[in-house]
Amino acid sequence: MAKTNPKQTSPRVAKEASKILRDPKSTKIEKSVAGSDLAQARPHKKKK
Repeated sequence: MAKTNPKQTSPRVAKEASKILRDPKSTKIEKSVAGSDLAQARPHKKKK
């Protein structure tokens, strides 16, 4: 059985990280941190 990571990025932080990645004025470091945050976010549930 796979263990889940108890330290996951909150939905609010994931939303901000998404904004940073879409912002053309964001620096490489900001985008790197934002990408890391999104990688640790909970997977989005697909609607059926």
